[in-house]
Amino acid sequence: MTTSTEQPARRAAPTEATLLRFATAGSVDDGKSTLVGRLLHDSKSVFADQLEAVEQVSASRGQDVPDLALLTDGLRAEREQGITIDVAYRYFATPRRRFILADTPGHVQYTRNMVTGASTAELTVILVDARHGVVEQTRRHAAIAALLGVPHVVLAVNKMDLVDYAEPVFAAIAETFTAYALGLGIPEVTAIPISALAGDNVVEPSAAMGWYGGPSVLEHLETVPTGRASAARHARLPVQVVIRPRTPEHPDYRGYAGQIATGTFRVGDEVKVLPSGIGSRISGIDLLGVGVDVAHAPQSVTLLLEDDIDISRGDLIVPTHDVPALGRNIEATVCHLADSPLTAGRRVLLKHTTRTVKATVEEITSRLALDDLTHHADPGQLVANDIGRVRIRTAEPVALDVYADSRHTGSFLLIDPADGTTLTAGIVTD
Repeated sequence: MTTSTEQPARRAAPTEATLLRFATAGSVDDGKSTLVGRLLHDSKSVFADQLEAVEQVSASRGQDVPDLALLTDGLRAEREQGITIDVAYRYFATPRRRFILADTPGHVQYTRNMVTGASTAELTVILVDARHGVVEQTRRHAAIAALLGVPHVVLAVNKMDLVDYAEPVFAAIAETFTAYALGLGIPEVTAIPISALAGDNVVEPSAAMGWYGGPSVLEHLETVPTGRASAARHARLPVQVVIRPRTPEHPDYRGYAGQIATGTFRVGDEVKVLPSGIGSRISGIDLLGVGVDVAHAPQSVTLLLEDDIDISRGDLIVPTHDVPALGRNIEATVCHLADSPLTAGRRVLLKHTTRTVKATVEEITSRLALDDLTHHADPGQLVANDIGRVRIRTAEPVALDVYADSRHTGSFLLIDPADGTTLTAGIVTD
């Protein structure tokens, strides 16, 4: 830790290995868990004791080969029912890239869990059964991927072995889904025919589909562009905690710690603190206890300012030349998560980054119909898994970006003030 008066040795900020966060989604029995299990198994990312446990459970069920879906269906209820209920996170790596995978549920009543899994994903793999094609839940998952601004979408047409690996079946499904995704604003879809059970085009190319010349699922995951787009955008630091050691060694140290949501901060930058609007200049940046000249998203840092300012948790530090809109009236697209409906007039808490303020849902302007992508005006309420548009008024000003520019500062949660239940996830689109 350094003080604002000392001049410590500075070093370049450390870099991270290439990392891809991705999520899987699909309807019940489309084979998501089998795909993830095959991906982990064939990429040699499964420990021997894990595989042994899966083999034992599979043998007890009378299965001749290991049921790789058991590698991800970790809850007892999931194994008993053969479905995914909770979001299962898996961490694995290949020589080319590290991965954080969120295996999200397929059942309609757990669609809201996909919002959790896909909210931080750079890529979403949406599975469809080659025998059934695009169904309502497929459209719902595509809509959520579009709503959350996931940059890359993969359509995995599974169970191709059950349709004799027929190219026309794959082509028709890919065309239908791509047209639907384009209507949602998803710019690009990569369609891959697979058989998760047999391993076709999951890790290794399939000998049974010579007509397909594209990448396997793993090859695409290893080569899809990632990069630090967020580091080039608006600089935003939501303050999580104010550090005041008040020790003999650091009697005057006052640092403002948090994770940089987007953009880059440099020593010497002129900044403003919101919502107060008071300005200052960055006098130092501490990263892992060492002073650096530059820091960028998503690093966790402590900023030191030249002036003593009244700053607390929930404040937002931004560049003076790039201040976000500050207001109390919010129009947003939301996905309702709670079992109780969201109605106009409901009092809620709005959580934006590290800031929580009182708010009121003034109007529910429309609900999105997933079959034809039309907006139904004045629906009266939103129920669990509904996507719609709302108007909200907050008791205090909130600094919001457009979600397309910043996932972190362009999104928020609505919370029940009575028991802390998360009600709704929202994004600012305008």
